[in-house]
Amino acid sequence: MTSIYLLRKDRILLLHRQGGAVADGLWVGSAGGHFEDYELNDAAACVLREMQEELGLRSEHIENLTLRYITLRSTRGEIRQNYYFFATLVDWVDPDALVSNEGECRWLSLDEVTALNMPFTAKYVMEHYVREGRFTDTLYAGAAGADGVSFSPLPEN
Repeated sequence: MTSIYLLRKDRILLLHRQGGAVADGLWVGSAGGHFEDYELNDAAACVLREMQEELGLRSEHIENLTLRYITLRSTRGEIRQNYYFFATLVDWVDPDALVSNEGECRWLSLDEVTALNMPFTAKYVMEHYVREGRFTDTLYAGAAGADGVSFSPLPEN
């Protein structure tokens, strides 16, 4: 799966997901979802498609699209691999006009997000991002265990 977190000044757009099969009643990224077969080698294409389907935004509405986290989790008999992207909403888009067909969108301060009820790996991604990730350009890999998610930098070789 992919997820995108949109930033605007000192705020981040989150979605209170309503009616989802996997994440109902949880706070998730601004938009995201499952890969189509033709996107399996292009996570950015997947997240951009999901952003357009769910928020009506296209690539020209954001800047600095960056893959920041990849997590792995074994749960319910499957391995879940998630790609977490971050981007900045361009200044000419009205941030208050964004609505989603997946639930309620809300702009929050970074200090607020760690207290929200989120999916397991997303919660640890946001905690790490607020504490450390937002101050770097590093891509992090995260492996989920019983006690949380352990993150390591993923350098390009």
